[in-house]
Amino acid sequence: MIPSHRWTFRCYDCYRNRPQVWSQPSDVLELLVSGGSGKPSLLTQEGPIVASGESLTLQCLSDLSYDRFVLSKEGEQDLPWSTVLNPQAGPSQANFPLGTVSRFHGGQYRCYSGHSLSSEWSAPSDPLDILVAGWLPDRPFLSMQPGPMVATGENVTMMCQSQSLRDTFLLTKEEAADPPLCLRSQSRAQQHQAEFSLGPVTSAHGGTYRCYSTNLSTSAYLLSHPSEPLELLISGTLPKPTLWAEPGPLILLQRSVTIWCQGTLQAREFHLNKEGSTQPWVRQKPLHPADKVKFSITHMTEYDAGKYHCCYLSPTGWSQRSDPLELVVTGSYGKPSLSALPSPVVNSEENVTLQCGSQQGFDRFILTKEGEDRLTWTLDSQTHPSGQVQALFSVGPVIPNHRWRFRCYGCYRETPQKWSQSSNSLELLVSGGSGKPSLLTQQGPIVGSGQSLTLQCHSNISYDRFALSKEGQQDIPQSTVLQPQAGLSQAEFHLGIVSSTHGGRYRCYGGHSLSSKWSAPSDPLDILVAGWLPDRPSLLVQPGPTVASGENVTLLCQSQSQRDTFLLMKEGSADPPLRLRSQSRAQQHQAEFSLGPVTSAHDGTYRCYSTNHSSPYLLSQPSKPLELLLTGKTPDCLSEM
Repeated sequence: MIPSHRWTFRCYDCYRNRPQVWSQPSDVLELLVSGGSGKPSLLTQEGPIVASGESLTLQCLSDLSYDRFVLSKEGEQDLPWSTVLNPQAGPSQANFPLGTVSRFHGGQYRCYSGHSLSSEWSAPSDPLDILVAGWLPDRPFLSMQPGPMVATGENVTMMCQSQSLRDTFLLTKEEAADPPLCLRSQSRAQQHQAEFSLGPVTSAHGGTYRCYSTNLSTSAYLLSHPSEPLELLISGTLPKPTLWAEPGPLILLQRSVTIWCQGTLQAREFHLNKEGSTQPWVRQKPLHPADKVKFSITHMTEYDAGKYHCCYLSPTGWSQRSDPLELVVTGSYGKPSLSALPSPVVNSEENVTLQCGSQQGFDRFILTKEGEDRLTWTLDSQTHPSGQVQALFSVGPVIPNHRWRFRCYGCYRETPQKWSQSSNSLELLVSGGSGKPSLLTQQGPIVGSGQSLTLQCHSNISYDRFALSKEGQQDIPQSTVLQPQAGLSQAEFHLGIVSSTHGGRYRCYGGHSLSSKWSAPSDPLDILVAGWLPDRPSLLVQPGPTVASGENVTLLCQSQSQRDTFLLMKEGSADPPLRLRSQSRAQQHQAEFSLGPVTSAHDGTYRCYSTNHSSPYLLSQPSKPLELLLTGKTPDCLSEM
């Protein structure tokens, strides 16, 4: 084939026995002999990916003054022509309107240019692939790491995923002249996906991206529906803004939060982005010249939790992105428990272990310290033999000039910004400062069920607040002195109606409201609850209830129930009860309390109680009263007659 000839053909058919009788001629076929002058360019204003129903026009243009153009599609015989009616010297072009897009428009096109007085045609244009979107039913999902806002020079990975079986994915950028990026699919966890690596990125990479899926093996030019758009923003070199949340980064489920982004007074627009989100950037323009704007989340959900960045646009370009702000939603699961081991009362400069635990199987626990510093610790959980999961946080050394108030939360590894409800608040009491107060009760150390119990803490130092602790208990009630007096202060702790839970060892502490320091602890006060064991022991005296001064007396407390401890108490005495281990004799459990040589101080009414060391603060019913009388003194019952 030589370009100086015109190669136009028709064909006919006939039968062998009638060789002079031919069929009608075929349609004319003209061969296009290319390779003469410079090649034209072929493009489309709609871009290489078009949707069904759109109108498609291809444009062939050249720097030379051609007066005719022809368009070819790979695999098709027809060659549409277009004539330039009024050719001008210099550049020339022709439009090929192809009508409303259908699946048959997908394919690879080229165009050629020529002169009507010559059979020569130019070299072919570079190929143009027309891809028809929406013919495969799936819509892939496009995500980005680390973006969608990155700094110049960083690397970005865009991942396109589909649950449908596809062998190829394409990534396209809006208004880009380049053809889409194309990658073969990989299968992972019932997903088909491709990872497109961009970088080191420059400002040219900024823009809106979409991805598509297809099957090269069966329909290379027919694509799926497009993914949702994903915007990649390239930050600049201006100073980065400050990003913070009010009232704070921990937000209870369905509560509101305000996010502030502060830049410079030259900022025209602020952008807020959540890492890993496919949603477009949230944009805010200041209503008047200002260096900050606010973004509001009216009802915090699990989907709002995550890491956020912001940036701003000024007349000189984009700022750097802010440091990340991590928003955490709390209240998604039940609250864990928080306790201090062995006690929330800690001496100054000591360390303490805080235990956060739950039956809900959390992978991690988070411990937070309240206050200006808002410290946070995170530990993986461990399974306790009891079945609960827990984490042990070592805190300290604690010092009295800080407030040590903590809460803890649980979460799962795959959702690290979705936390449980907070545990109850736990405040450590750091003792050891000034002089210790005194702790007492007007009812005496042994109280009966149903009585009202009040403990009184007092000091010769003018404290304006007191705290009460019970051994083995995490809660530390506090009481404020409304009108403290110089040189004397006290507070009463009303513990309510006595039950078995009131039994235990108590201490109290004094402090000043303007300081986090607490005093040394008071001496311990044991509160014993009578009547919780069903037996009532008997109390006997040897040699008898009337004795002379200087003699020795034995008080014998006995019970037929199996008890390992007995207590002897004198009415009206401020001293704690006497306590002895039980001895077994003739199917009796008993203890012998020896008093003597007796003095007038021993005179009075006695009762005894039984108990077991497994519950040392829960006692039996009291024995009947026994009055011990020194010789020469009238019994109380006679003196009243």
